[in-house]
Amino acid sequence: MTGTSPRGGLTAFLQGRAGRRVSAVCAALGAFAIVSSGLAPSAVAADVQSKQWYLDVMDAKGMWKVSTGKGVKVAVLDTGVNPDTPSLKGQVLVDEVHQAVSYNATNDYLGHGTTMAEMIAGTGAGGGLQGLAPGAKVVPYRVLTKDVKNKTDVKKTPSIADAIKAAADSDAQIISMSFTGDIMNPDEAKAVKYAESKGKLMFAGTGNDAETKNFIGYPAADPYVVGVAAADKDGKVADFSEHGNYVDLAAPGRNVPVWCDATFKSYCVNSGTSAATALASASAALIWSAHPTWTANQVLATLIDTAGRDWPKNKPSNYLGYGLIRPRKVLENSSINPGAPGIDPLSFENGTGVTGASPSASASTSSKAPNPASGGQTSAAASTSDSSGNTTLWVTLGAAAAVVVLGGGAFAVARSRRGA
Repeated sequence: MTGTSPRGGLTAFLQGRAGRRVSAVCAALGAFAIVSSGLAPSAVAADVQSKQWYLDVMDAKGMWKVSTGKGVKVAVLDTGVNPDTPSLKGQVLVDEVHQAVSYNATNDYLGHGTTMAEMIAGTGAGGGLQGLAPGAKVVPYRVLTKDVKNKTDVKKTPSIADAIKAAADSDAQIISMSFTGDIMNPDEAKAVKYAESKGKLMFAGTGNDAETKNFIGYPAADPYVVGVAAADKDGKVADFSEHGNYVDLAAPGRNVPVWCDATFKSYCVNSGTSAATALASASAALIWSAHPTWTANQVLATLIDTAGRDWPKNKPSNYLGYGLIRPRKVLENSSINPGAPGIDPLSFENGTGVTGASPSASASTSSKAPNPASGGQTSAAASTSDSSGNTTLWVTLGAAAAVVVLGGGAFAVARSRRGA
């Protein structure tokens, strides 16, 4: 794989009430500050928003002429969301969180959840992060993390399963989960299945430990959850991004600005599949806003059909799944066929077990970037746009990941993925 390692280790470790390890899949917040609270607003805007390279690569300005995500609500399950940052004022629907799971939903003790919310629906006001879907709204949920030490907080903070169920019963169409755990939790799996029955579209990060143990991450590997890997500006999979056949799509997640910590005084540049998850969720919001009558299956189907890749669609990659998300390709085609509303676009995975990377052709990308002029792309990946020079990288290029064979088959799991 290409790229360098994210700086630092993970700072947030989420755990269920049974004590299993779950980690926030964004790398440690605090690599290096690029914004100081003492800078003038204009200087802040120039520093932070200029670091959001993915907005240009994905042609955000072009997409916003068609859709901003207006009318779509995204449930953000994380460390809480601070609704008072300049970029999130008026964007967080605090009153729509069910009282039973509302404990400290707006008290973000790490800065992670607020970053995800800003990446999804931030307005960019005051020099903050510009969200990919600034017309969307966020419904905040805090889930239990290791950093919650107070016994009262531990007792009152909702479990991941309870938060998913509450989000399923809310008006939010999309559930964004930027965390991952190494053990399948039956309660979470049931909650996910319930959310799917309620028509929700769920995204979760695959995790950041590929360079060490590359464990299978849940809820990304749970039935009906879209597992999101992280890619860089060139469309290459990040070396930290965990891989396996539970990876469904890839989104930008390398060298992006995030809140450094819970003081909300400065942003830092960092990397992780957390960011990729947020941007995948925002991409779905853009599409759903433009096509409000579509189902979750149809929104996801169009993301899969238009994903940038240089491998056959029927042989998804273990590194980038069906490819790099390109919501622009959906929005610019008003006559696009979303498929049948009741057909699960991830049905291919329903009959397979969860595994780590394998050397099979269907489980890996090519070892080098394709030649854009070679004609080797699928129809979904072949066209380009002249609206932004950088967008061609996410239009014609696939990943440049090497095939990796795991010794001993440690990650071959004989349980069904996305099965009934």
